[in-house]
Amino acid sequence: MTTTFFTPVQEGIKEVEARMRAQVDGNQPPDLRAAFEHLMSAGGKRIRPTLGLLVGHMLGGDHEKLVTLGASVEMLHTATLVHDDLIDGALLRRGIPTLNARWSPAATVLTGDFLFARAAKLAAEADYLPLMKLFAETLAIIVGGELMQMFSAHGSLSRENYYNRIYAKTASLFEMSAHAAAMIATEDESVRLALRTYGYEVGMAFQMVDDLLDYTGDQVAVGKPLGSDLLNGLVTLPAIYYAEACPDDPDVRALPEGGWADSERVARLVENIRASQAIHKTMSEAHVHVTRALEALQSFHPSAERTALDELARYIVDRSY
Repeated sequence: MTTTFFTPVQEGIKEVEARMRAQVDGNQPPDLRAAFEHLMSAGGKRIRPTLGLLVGHMLGGDHEKLVTLGASVEMLHTATLVHDDLIDGALLRRGIPTLNARWSPAATVLTGDFLFARAAKLAAEADYLPLMKLFAETLAIIVGGELMQMFSAHGSLSRENYYNRIYAKTASLFEMSAHAAAMIATEDESVRLALRTYGYEVGMAFQMVDDLLDYTGDQVAVGKPLGSDLLNGLVTLPAIYYAEACPDDPDVRALPEGGWADSERVARLVENIRASQAIHKTMSEAHVHVTRALEALQSFHPSAERTALDELARYIVDRSY
């Protein structure tokens, strides 16, 4: 698995992280600074700012604005993770204690709110109203997706529900990263649309592979118990494929009625899914999205950044965690 797509923007990612750290300074309470440092130390691959930097540099965009955009996107992403972990009651992420494992719910919510505010401030520094509108629309989509997941997703075997959820949860932010970087670099709407499409397709594939790894990944590397989505009542694409192939399986039929609350039933269902063609079919669907992402890049001239974007798309379906 190659990650050479980071190479053209390595220094830029360091600048993104420095810009993020600069948002939490000595004017903030010590506990907030400690919480933010904990979040930064948890790492993460910085895929979304990498995507934005590659797109923006490929189009000759202003480097400082692209760094600020990358910091905004990553702070927005971090804020959503803080709130997600609290909502889900997750105590670990990437094998490291979550913020809510150490802080009260109120303090965790307020830390997430602070990060949202700082992300918006950074987006505003681009001094471009359409970009601010895109930021606000994306945040609304993410929050709407969380509400959908909370109130209408548990036990749902609906593909439409699943696709809407993963767009809101993941693909919308990938889409924004690529689209916003293109907005900074060019006013050509056809170019912006092509890169928005690239971000959308990569984001959809990314979440599908994440959902697949919930069944097949290394538990230590994934940082959470395998099958945890199903244990939380979230039916993802591997389970949907299995349900379509085995609609009479009693464990499948029990899901819409709350069968996911039975840990023995879920453990049996997870093993059946792992042994079925659902795993292969899910990966094949993710590959379709990656192929569409690569097609969206075909009109762009060869460059180091264009090659890196190709590699990033392929990495999505090659990763093991």
